[in-house]
Amino acid sequence: MGSLGSFPFPSPPEKIRRFLQEFYREGADGRKEFPYREQLAQLQSRSLPALWVALDDVAEADPGLAEAAADNVRRYQSLFMETLQEMLQPQTQVREPPRDVLDVYLQHRLLLEQRGQGQPRDPQNQYPPQLLRRFCTSAPPRPSPPRSLRSVGASSIGKLVTVTGVVTRVTEVQPRLEVATYTCDQCGAETYQPISAPTFTPLLLCPSRVCRMDRAGGRLYLQSRGSKFIKYQELRMQEHMDHVPVGHLPRAITVAATGANTRQAQPGDHIRVTGVTLPLLRAGFQQLVQGLLSETYLEAHEVLKMDKSEEEELGGEDLSEEELQLLAQGNVYERLAGSIAPEIYGHEDVKKALLLLLVGGVERDLPGLRIRGNINICLMGDPGVAKSQLLSYIDRLAPRSHFTTGRGSSGAGLTASVTRDPTTGSVSVSGGALVLSDCGVCVMDEFEKLRGEERAALHEAMEQQRLSLAKAGVMATLNARCAVLAAANPAGGRAQGTGSIGNNVRMAPALRSRFDLLWAMRDRHHRHRDISLAHHITFVHRHNREPPGAFQPLDMKLMRRYLARCKRHQPQVPEALAEPITAAYVELRKGTGNGRELGFTSARSLLAILRMATALARLRLGDVVEREDVAEAVRLLEMSRESLEPEPEPSARPQRPSDAILGALRDLGGGRGAVPYSEALERCLAKGFTPAQLQGALQEWEELNVLQVNAARTRITFV
Repeated sequence: MGSLGSFPFPSPPEKIRRFLQEFYREGADGRKEFPYREQLAQLQSRSLPALWVALDDVAEADPGLAEAAADNVRRYQSLFMETLQEMLQPQTQVREPPRDVLDVYLQHRLLLEQRGQGQPRDPQNQYPPQLLRRFCTSAPPRPSPPRSLRSVGASSIGKLVTVTGVVTRVTEVQPRLEVATYTCDQCGAETYQPISAPTFTPLLLCPSRVCRMDRAGGRLYLQSRGSKFIKYQELRMQEHMDHVPVGHLPRAITVAATGANTRQAQPGDHIRVTGVTLPLLRAGFQQLVQGLLSETYLEAHEVLKMDKSEEEELGGEDLSEEELQLLAQGNVYERLAGSIAPEIYGHEDVKKALLLLLVGGVERDLPGLRIRGNINICLMGDPGVAKSQLLSYIDRLAPRSHFTTGRGSSGAGLTASVTRDPTTGSVSVSGGALVLSDCGVCVMDEFEKLRGEERAALHEAMEQQRLSLAKAGVMATLNARCAVLAAANPAGGRAQGTGSIGNNVRMAPALRSRFDLLWAMRDRHHRHRDISLAHHITFVHRHNREPPGAFQPLDMKLMRRYLARCKRHQPQVPEALAEPITAAYVELRKGTGNGRELGFTSARSLLAILRMATALARLRLGDVVEREDVAEAVRLLEMSRESLEPEPEPSARPQRPSDAILGALRDLGGGRGAVPYSEALERCLAKGFTPAQLQGALQEWEELNVLQVNAARTRITFV
């Protein structure tokens, strides 16, 4: 790398000039490359709109200059602009064809002065530098970790900072006056007023020498053709939800984007901003981030809940040691699913479905058609079955997520809203929960409490993954590329035992079909399960951890890294699986039209199978979907449909205890000719029968020669 050398006490403009002219890098062939000389040549020909100055290059050439520029951005902004204008000044006399209205205006005024046809210009009313500049300068963010919005305070005012956040509101792009040009109605002289604030007071009296000597009192009129305007846009950026302490409101900051940085972000985008922090008095001392050297630098980036070392580790192509161990132990699918909310007892298939939601399927972009890859899941059922706990865990585990409830979300807060500033009349678009969850997971609890108009807004977002706005004269389309995880309680607080979940949870068929999996979680009475659940909960409360199991649950950071790596794979469906997938879909369609409310299967069910199959292939870092992936996807779909089926109505004639005990013993045998007496007793006790009832049933069926019990009463043999 090159350097500037040592010079005796050079001034800041001289340092900037030498840096731009003499900084070099050594190329691959050993030659010196002067990146800023090339940019200066492009600025001269106006093929480059801005000069990009990397502070790391400045720090390498002159650490003191880089530190001073980062601590006093506005002053060095002016120094850089003035130095550049001086370096490009000799080339401004070259006659070039005009390219815009301002070029025509300036060329006409310069020709008049050169030919002497114009009035001699007052020394106090020269062309302002902002009017003659046809360029700007910007600084890309340094590779150092960005700061959180919560750490930006009064000590950061005037300094260069890099912050990250999510865009929640965007205003329309408006022209902002940078140089106002006035014409006198008496002497015809032109007066220029540089504007550096959002608001200004127009000039009224002509300050030219002619009007002052004659005391004509000429009045000034704004000339829009000779004024200079720049594109201006304001964004509202909010800190990430994982940076907000519990019980605190998220902090926000206003970002001013100018020039080429306008229209670079929409609500829901996660951006990185490098700029200087200034107090915004008109907004109640909120912070306004303006860019280094006249522009804001915006960069859309993927935000993960990882520290710096984890992001660097994920960026490499090679697997980390922990990921290699995870793959070497095998059964990655089972281990990852078992590591989701290990403190919650049971729900193994539900956790597997949530794992596939986190990974997602492969998105297909076809000419004129886009097929989503995100998996939508709705958990329905009785209260107290840990639906909200599962949602909370997924919200913490997902790299990007947003949690909301049906009662706390309005139509605008769920999708998007358009507001108009009563003072300026400008229109701004604010994103809701679905927009802020773009490229992540939108978690909705108490889904049944959403009003009808709010549910109607979900149809386009869940399938087309976009939100179309037509409000207050604004026609816009926002991205909502997120997976939806919803939880709903039955009407009346608890599902009826003989009714289907669809009758208890009111949901339109059109909205229901947009969920890939609808899972009913019932609170059924089962003595053996109740005992295991009670032991599990008491162990968690005593030891603050999950009970020991077959394997140790994986760390949440490792799961995030591994799932993020899985998403980088794009598995394809081979031609050999076309027939098995078709056969599975046709088999599912057999139940359609037989009166079952939730048994309807459409083409969206086939797409759900494909999404889950590709997600399973991603979990093993595969590039091709295998037959086992399709079989598991079909199994999960069938299990979810089976959970939605109503419980069988009780028969008119109650079943005798001896008949129920015989059925339990046969189920315990599982085709074996004999079962141990101890296992039979344990099974009957779990089903609520007493030892006396077991003895009576054994005696009855032994007399009928259905089974035999040995003399030691240790084994039961079926005849």
